[in-house]
Amino acid sequence: MAGPLAGIRVVEMVGLGPCPFAAMMLADMGAEVIRIDRKGAPDAGNPFPMLGTRFDVMARGRRSLALDLKQPAAKQVVLALLDQADVVLEGFRPGVMERLGFGPDVCHARNPKLVYGRVTGWGQHGPLAQAAGHDLNYIALTGMLHAMGRAGTPPAPPLNLVGDFGGGAMMLAFGVVCAVLEARGSGQGQVVDAAMTDGAALLGAMMYGMRAFGNWHDARAANLLDGGAPFYDSYACADGKFITIGSIEPQFYALLLELTGADTAAFQPQMEEDGWPQLKQRFTALFLTRGRDDWCALLEGTDVCFAPVLDMAEAPAHPHNAARATFIDIDGVLQPAPAPRFSRTVPQAGAGASAPGADGAAILADWGWADEAIAALRDAHVI
Repeated sequence: MAGPLAGIRVVEMVGLGPCPFAAMMLADMGAEVIRIDRKGAPDAGNPFPMLGTRFDVMARGRRSLALDLKQPAAKQVVLALLDQADVVLEGFRPGVMERLGFGPDVCHARNPKLVYGRVTGWGQHGPLAQAAGHDLNYIALTGMLHAMGRAGTPPAPPLNLVGDFGGGAMMLAFGVVCAVLEARGSGQGQVVDAAMTDGAALLGAMMYGMRAFGNWHDARAANLLDGGAPFYDSYACADGKFITIGSIEPQFYALLLELTGADTAAFQPQMEEDGWPQLKQRFTALFLTRGRDDWCALLEGTDVCFAPVLDMAEAPAHPHNAARATFIDIDGVLQPAPAPRFSRTVPQAGAGASAPGADGAAILADWGWADEAIAALRDAHVI
């Protein structure tokens, strides 16, 4: 594997959502990440049937070892892998890893330098720590969900980008890299407690600062960046497609009015909030006069701060995304490429997702097990 994390060994205890995403990020950057899957048939009630197939994009770049963790021999395999690892990642409810026999105390007694990355919705402690939840619940607790959506409507679920992936997985990956760097100097690992509530709240740092300053309202669609400002919003076009404008700065706003041929006097003053509803109506009528492609021909690439609203079928083909190779094909599955970019240690996405357990013997051989020991584990149905 290429990338800035080449040489880092990670054991991923396979779960849902943020933990696999964080593991994918580390693998994309060159870390060797081993997935520990549960041996046996998948849960029939799983709402994500693509898991374990080539369409499981978040499982790319890693090999899979499937173990029957009810057997003591399987637990010894996990502990032996963790003895050699730099990082372990897990996303279970607090206490599950401890009950399995892989808690931080046990692992650090054997491997003091191990970075123990944990991601949950509510965190490892607190009144809600043991409660079930999903992304929507976690971001609701932070004030961020309340701020999203149109006026007079319920808050809009922002996919699971804010909690699971932004507030959870990316904070976990960042925290793990920080802890690995620290362990190189101190010789001591530590637990990284990535809570989606903490992370989603942190993503809202600017909004909380604006609110404290007095220029953010709690009402939805009443602010500069939440669709309240007529010059920072999405608009329908004549063909039923949509565009976005973000002409916040006065010079960008002036250019918007110039290029669209708008009556400058009718679209002023820009920053007087009381007049925003009327300006919104005028922009709505203006953008309905042309189709999306016509607006792109006029505004794209200018300092208006403009982009078309593309669906997931259109986005990979856009010339900018194509020029940067923002999307890649692995095993016939179109998916986002690794990010960010590096000038020297260039990351490259590895192979597509392995079927659970497909690489067990190879993993154990690479990590020091003898052929006879691997055969014995297979004969005992441990792997």
